[in-house]
Amino acid sequence: MSDLLETPPTETEDPPQYKKKDFMSDQVIRWCPGCGDYSILSQVQTTLANLGLHPHEVAVISGIGCSSRFPYYMNTYGFHTIHGRAPAFATAVKCVNQDLSVWLISGDGDGLSIGGNHTAHILRRNVNLQFLLFNNRIYGLTKGQYSPTSEVGKKTKSSPLGSLDHPFKPLAFALGAGATFLARTADVMPKPMRAVLEAAYHHQGTAFCEILQNCNIFNDKAFASVVDRKERAENALFLEHGQPMVFAEGTKGIRLNGMQPEIVELGGTYTEADCLVHDETDRNMAHLLVHMDYPDFPVPFGVIHRVERGCYDDAINQQVASAVDQFGQGDLQKLIYGGNTWTVE
Repeated sequence: MSDLLETPPTETEDPPQYKKKDFMSDQVIRWCPGCGDYSILSQVQTTLANLGLHPHEVAVISGIGCSSRFPYYMNTYGFHTIHGRAPAFATAVKCVNQDLSVWLISGDGDGLSIGGNHTAHILRRNVNLQFLLFNNRIYGLTKGQYSPTSEVGKKTKSSPLGSLDHPFKPLAFALGAGATFLARTADVMPKPMRAVLEAAYHHQGTAFCEILQNCNIFNDKAFASVVDRKERAENALFLEHGQPMVFAEGTKGIRLNGMQPEIVELGGTYTEADCLVHDETDRNMAHLLVHMDYPDFPVPFGVIHRVERGCYDDAINQQVASAVDQFGQGDLQKLIYGGNTWTVE
């Protein structure tokens, strides 16, 4: 972040055209060789440059975990905070400086275990920022314990006989907390990932993006059946607003049978006209999509749900401005040394 403190361009200057390298810090990247985090970092840096942002306009906030080393590798403002509490820090950063583009980085352990409560609250409040949750279904930094998204029966150092915990579905959790933007992508899908990141940036509110990420040391190929190139056509559903839900190179689709989705073969009894048409604004459709999972269904990728709702940072700043208009600016010293005190015996 050493280059960040250069004088920002004035309004009369032509804004510089930043490139990916301008968002790369001088720090040595310390992830395991082959980690999916490298790809995510690269696509975030590329996306920020493509969006025309300046490094001094961006803040990256993280908690604890492999993913949370992110701020060190970004030539932007940033905070590496404490376990599970990154949403609280990110909320404060956005509320006091709404001009910053705030990117919150967390993992499935950091964001859904010790930080689950904080994740729920930032989603219901709808703070205007991007929340990237890296999901590798394992605790990587602490060397391979099962996480809140690990499957039932997962054998690890902390569950040698197999985990008995039913896993979270991160997007279902987020939808239940009132999220206004839900999306999914994967570390091995650079172009779709950039499209999701750009859509998240343009959303007004908390844009919650689950990124399937491979931990090749402690949980290798956790999502191979869905994201590998040979498997992707059959087991991944790429969503597009206003378009029918088809996959497997157009040979299969998703239709609604009563209240339940089902897979149908296309070209005979059923055609694309029988398939569900994706509507990002339909919460009921979002509920169906966030519960679709391999092997029963293809896994949905792209923007799953997007609606508009007032942002918390706007509301809190408006409330503060209203209070100042009504009561004046206030005096901290007067508050501290005022007469409203009591004695405890």
